[in-house]
Amino acid sequence: MANVVILGAGFAGQTAALYLRKKLTKDHQVTVINPWPRFTYIPSLVWVGVGQMQPEKTMFELAPILKKKGIKFIQAWAREIHPDEQYVVTESKDGTKQTVNYDYLINATGPHLNFEGTEGLGPDNGYSHSICNIHHAKMARDAYLDKVERMKKGEHVNILIGTGHGQATCQGAALEYITNIHSDLVKRRLRDKAKIMWISNEPALGDLGVGGIHAQKYGYVMKSEAFLKSLFAEQGIYFQVQTAVKKVEQGKVTWENYEGEEGETEFDFAMLIPQFLGTKIKYINKNGEDVTSKLTNPGGFMLVDGGYGKQWNEMKASDWPSTYQSPFYPNIFAAGIAFAPPGSISKPHVTKNGTVITATAPRTGMAAGIIGRVVAFNIIDMIEGKAPSHYESMAEMPGACIASLGKSIWNGSASTILMYPVAPDYEKYPEYGRNLKVCDLEVGLAGAWIKRSLHTAFLYKMKGNLGWSMIPE
Repeated sequence: MANVVILGAGFAGQTAALYLRKKLTKDHQVTVINPWPRFTYIPSLVWVGVGQMQPEKTMFELAPILKKKGIKFIQAWAREIHPDEQYVVTESKDGTKQTVNYDYLINATGPHLNFEGTEGLGPDNGYSHSICNIHHAKMARDAYLDKVERMKKGEHVNILIGTGHGQATCQGAALEYITNIHSDLVKRRLRDKAKIMWISNEPALGDLGVGGIHAQKYGYVMKSEAFLKSLFAEQGIYFQVQTAVKKVEQGKVTWENYEGEEGETEFDFAMLIPQFLGTKIKYINKNGEDVTSKLTNPGGFMLVDGGYGKQWNEMKASDWPSTYQSPFYPNIFAAGIAFAPPGSISKPHVTKNGTVITATAPRTGMAAGIIGRVVAFNIIDMIEGKAPSHYESMAEMPGACIASLGKSIWNGSASTILMYPVAPDYEKYPEYGRNLKVCDLEVGLAGAWIKRSLHTAFLYKMKGNLGWSMIPE
């Protein structure tokens, strides 16, 4: 009998757990360890954050779902991994510690939201908001609706949306939020009362941490930069890129740009995505020594089968991990945000002051689900006495981003962004790094229908309902 332990119950962890339980016989045990009692469909928090969706519609309780599937659930934080002795130390909410043994381990813990990486950032101990978890999305909603009430009284407000750190990721989530705020204010007939501003660490508008996207349209090649410039111009959104937010104070951010120049931007409401780091888990060897720095990169993400240590301009598609297996402990895998990318997809930049301004590669949503499936199948291979045989790197993986521009399925809209592959492969596609026959950029009502359908479909899938595996990751 094999005991497979999964740390985390997001897209990657929940997907892996469902596939493992579906494919393995009942004499094998699957255990999920997660600090929170619920699965949350993070992409829909953009709607929670503007008051257009009730929080409970984005989540479900994990315990009954996993129990029904025959998966053991432990609600606790994973604090230590002991890879030589093959056990995890967990800590529950009341401080109780527990040892959980494993034969195979999947680290799918998601990110540590590094609000402390920028002075004054974040809703709990700072002056900005976030939509990265349900608690923060509700706080953002309440603060935003407070500003709506001020606008109803005739006040003008400054709204600032984007990234709050020079090495932040998830620009797509911030993009959805800013366009949903625009749409919401248009519906409320308050748009003229708000100055809406975008600030991000992208090298160019529309880079989105993937180096930008090209699509062949009507006989010419369109860039995502032009696509979003047009959208922002239509919506009257001001933008500033190539910028690292260095400090957040009450009503003001201090920033540094590519040239090393510093400046300030005032706001009444700000939603700024923090830097993502690996979760704070220690790796302890059989001698009791902390070997975390050996098994993870400086950001705390787990090293897997990637080509690490190369300069940005030396990186190739083949450097991207494809099995997500630890090179040090073959029975340990990392999925989703937890794995260390070989570098950034977007071109990095360091200012004359030493500030790193780089849009970090996204590894959430669709990519996390695909990787969760790949990892699960590779563990099944190993349990059956075979070598891992499933490979899918982000340089072989399609990517889709349906960015809501308004929730309504009647008069809403969404920008549909398709790319293949996510990480460019310039050996296979020399000119743009991607297959332009697949890549696409569209805006319209159809995208709003797709976005809303994905919400329903993925909650259905993550519950493991009948036919769940027929819904692609």
